[in-house]
Amino acid sequence: MHSRYGPVLRALGMIVMLFGLTLLAPVILSWAVDDGAQSAYDETFALTMTCGALLWHAFRDDRRELKVRDGFLMVVLVWTLLPAFAALPMMIQLGMSFTDAYFEAMSGLTTTGSTILSGIDLLPMSINLWRHLLVWIGGMGLIVLAIAILPLFGIGGRQMFKAETPGPMKDDKMTPRVAETAKGLWLVYLGVSIACVFAYRWAGMNWFDAFCHTFSTMGLGGFSTHDASFGYFDSPAIEAVCIFFMLVAGMNFGTMYLALSGRSLRPYLRDPEARWFIGVTLFSIVAVSVFIWQQQVYPEFLTALRHVAFNLVSIATTTGLASVDYAQWPIFAPLCMLFLSSFVTSAGSTGGGIKMIRALLLYKLVYREMVRALHPKAVLPIRVGDQVAPQPILYAVLGFSFLYMLSIAAMTLLLSLSGLDIISAFTAVVASINNTGPGLGVVGPSTTYAVLSDFQTWVCTFAMLLGRLEILTLLVVLTPAFWRG
Repeated sequence: MHSRYGPVLRALGMIVMLFGLTLLAPVILSWAVDDGAQSAYDETFALTMTCGALLWHAFRDDRRELKVRDGFLMVVLVWTLLPAFAALPMMIQLGMSFTDAYFEAMSGLTTTGSTILSGIDLLPMSINLWRHLLVWIGGMGLIVLAIAILPLFGIGGRQMFKAETPGPMKDDKMTPRVAETAKGLWLVYLGVSIACVFAYRWAGMNWFDAFCHTFSTMGLGGFSTHDASFGYFDSPAIEAVCIFFMLVAGMNFGTMYLALSGRSLRPYLRDPEARWFIGVTLFSIVAVSVFIWQQQVYPEFLTALRHVAFNLVSIATTTGLASVDYAQWPIFAPLCMLFLSSFVTSAGSTGGGIKMIRALLLYKLVYREMVRALHPKAVLPIRVGDQVAPQPILYAVLGFSFLYMLSIAAMTLLLSLSGLDIISAFTAVVASINNTGPGLGVVGPSTTYAVLSDFQTWVCTFAMLLGRLEILTLLVVLTPAFWRG
């Protein structure tokens, strides 16, 4: 069977089968501990592998190289289809509706960490493992993993990599071949994840919690095995480990790859995003801690510093884990944390938001225009580090930023129109499009998204997908011009 979209569908079938293999982890755990969810995984595994195999078989003879247009379509199809398969174990085992289960699965794969579930401590172990594994897979991007493998089957991955990679400078490569780049990223991601598991175990977690929370920490998605999240542990040592690895995951993994392969910190010193990421985060921790302490939320400054450090880093890096109900703090603090989640993390990290590189470019662009108002004939190139930002990138950043703000406004109005109060509506959209997780109001850190109607849940689901694909990738596919070409 030959089709205009045959190569895309052929590659999609292989990715679906690859995704099906990840079900083996909860399958094995479910059989080992006999948690009663075995049949749910058996059915899901069989259906996922069958659908992937049929899709691949139907278009197995379409072997041309993927074009740029194909790359955009592939990314959108993967990130809309895989959550449907990922939702099946929760629908079968927990009796969740498709809307709720798809939301939960999308939240995991987009590393948002919003949840509809309560009674998480009592869930089957394999269900908890599956939720957290989705975050870890989505953290680096299943497509980045796929393009490291699909070239072995004659499918190029360069266009997919450009569409999937976060940040404006998508043409930068650590190695000459895209597949080698993807493998390098995943090796670093896997190595740091292993270190995180042992650090959590050393700090006092049991092995199961250590693995699950490593997946959440490295993927910067706020799922936990406990309803109380990190408040369940109430351990400064565990919180310190989490803070460290959230900061690591919030920086560019490409920079880490270069630093490790060159055995030097020089790549970090040359990375302007890393400096601003650490500087803004540390300054915000101190400032909010002083504010919380002066507001007498906590009697001692060190107590305020401990709780602010954990929760601010968690929200700023778009992780979404919580150690206390920070919604009870004076409103300035949680709003400041949500604001940070919009831009603090680096491009090439597992975080969401517009990314620090775009924030830097916007700041420098605004500053240039103010200087140009005084000196109209001055030639003022915009530099980031030792590179001059090309004009097309500046236009792209401006366009992206406009769409980002427009999306937040439009979806906030939609949720408000549906009956949600404005604080809950606005923060739910910001938390979803930044892939942060908890908002404020009825979707705060001590509650879940179960209070939302089906319509409101789908709006948040769309916002999560929009944020994960950095808006333009999704909107391009939704334009009539895309399908006319």
